[in-house]
Amino acid sequence: MKKGSLKLTLLKNGLAAAALLLILLSVLWEYLPHHVIRVAVLVIGITAFLSVFLWRRCQQRQLTDFANEICETLDALMDGREPGNFHPYEDSQVSKVQGKLLQYYGRIRESQRQSDEDKQTIQELVSDISHQVKTPVANIQMFTNILYQHRLSDEKRAEFLETMMAQIHKLDFLMQSLVKMSRLETGTFTLHMENNRLYDTIAQAVNGIWARADQKNIRLHVTCDSQTTVKHDTKWTAEALGNILDNAVKYTPKGGSIRVTVRPWQFYTRIDITDTGIGIASGHYNDVFKRFYRTQEVAAEEGVGLGLYLARGIITRQKGYISVRSDPGKYTTFSVFLLQ
Repeated sequence: MKKGSLKLTLLKNGLAAAALLLILLSVLWEYLPHHVIRVAVLVIGITAFLSVFLWRRCQQRQLTDFANEICETLDALMDGREPGNFHPYEDSQVSKVQGKLLQYYGRIRESQRQSDEDKQTIQELVSDISHQVKTPVANIQMFTNILYQHRLSDEKRAEFLETMMAQIHKLDFLMQSLVKMSRLETGTFTLHMENNRLYDTIAQAVNGIWARADQKNIRLHVTCDSQTTVKHDTKWTAEALGNILDNAVKYTPKGGSIRVTVRPWQFYTRIDITDTGIGIASGHYNDVFKRFYRTQEVAAEEGVGLGLYLARGIITRQKGYISVRSDPGKYTTFSVFLLQ
């Protein structure tokens, strides 16, 4: 038995004895001699005094033990270790306070972990941006120096200027993509979720890649009921679908085809975008959605590896998701699921 429990038992017994003596004294008051009454009153007083004294000492001791255990818990948490004096299944005030301290400590650790992850993400982002911007800026500087320092024919000058313009367009595209990515990751863009016709959204996405598809003689087929409505943000969803279609055009050889098919799927509306391009190995299904990810096979193609990353982020924030399946050299299908 703990000391606190022993003292509490003694206190109860003492008070019970004093109360019993007091009751006996009141009953036998008229029959007892005066000297017996005095002794009885003295015994009752001493018993009550000792009981109160023990009670006070017990309270002080409990308060001291409580403070010591809480201090030990705090010392352990500040040292980054689990407190050894914590008994989660014990029904006591100390355990309750320790439990709350551990909950608070857990939240602090989670906040610190999230902060460390955010710092790491920012460092990686800065490194990626520096790497992506370095090449077009270096090319622009090189061609500018050539134009300034050498006399070139009009034909050669026009060729250099055209190359510089292409690098400028690439840099502009990169910066726009980075701005979109930044807005997506920081949550500073606003989704306007409304029941809109999905046909109009797909048409908006297709219009963005129609000219390039036509240049490569790629056939486009869209199968979508014009009356199908889904709650979604038209602008951002068209951006996501446009990024997937842009990849399809980019990696589909001349004379290929791209098919967009819309159909209901359980609690979602499913949009399949299938191309007859180079395909994706199954081991890279998750990689293609990573920021700045590009395989060596497509390194020569234009792009910075942000399209699919942005597409997944946009769809995910609308409580949807994207999946991919492919047979390299034959086809690739990106399936977009929008919650109905």
